[in-house]
Amino acid sequence: MTSHAAPGAMELAALLTSKVCHDLVNPVGAINNGLEVLGDKSNADMHDFAMELVTKSVGQASNKLKFARMAYGAGSSAGSEIDLGEAGEVARGVIENERTTLTWNAGPGGLAKDRVKLLLNLLTIANTIIPRGGQITVDVDAGAGTFAVVAQGTNAKIPAGVAEIVAGAVPENGVDSQTIQPYYTRLVAADAGLAVAFDMGEERCTIAATPA
Repeated sequence: MTSHAAPGAMELAALLTSKVCHDLVNPVGAINNGLEVLGDKSNADMHDFAMELVTKSVGQASNKLKFARMAYGAGSSAGSEIDLGEAGEVARGVIENERTTLTWNAGPGGLAKDRVKLLLNLLTIANTIIPRGGQITVDVDAGAGTFAVVAQGTNAKIPAGVAEIVAGAVPENGVDSQTIQPYYTRLVAADAGLAVAFDMGEERCTIAATPA
């Protein structure tokens, strides 16, 4: 890590757009494959499987779009806060699967948009820390506007360079499609007035966002 030039506004927008498109490639591709099978009259015995594939993939694509809108976009268009219950459901739709569970400890009410965006981006990072799956726990103090994300699982490990990028470093070769998300997380944290700290233990990592 070094102090290379940060990406400009146009490059940042392009990299984020590429990330969102990349996240949607698999479910949209699966929908297309399923529809092709459904359109093949000679392959009727596969229609039930294809319909199940389409239904599952439509749900995945919808969940990823909702998450991207809240984590990278404007979120809700009304008001300056996002409902924590809504944010939890959006997070659950992307994070939870057959390998990973999400515990969302947040009371009723809302949290400032920029802080919800930061929380969802930290959830994305937490998910990469436990590639084999496990448990992610979110604890939100809505009154203080702070939160912590704990990722626990087998072989838990912070991906190389991520903590440094979130702390302010820029990769030697500049920001690319692999590092845009932690870099964007850093920008959102600064905008929210919060500092992000990583505490790596044995198969457990705590990511805390507290006042800068």
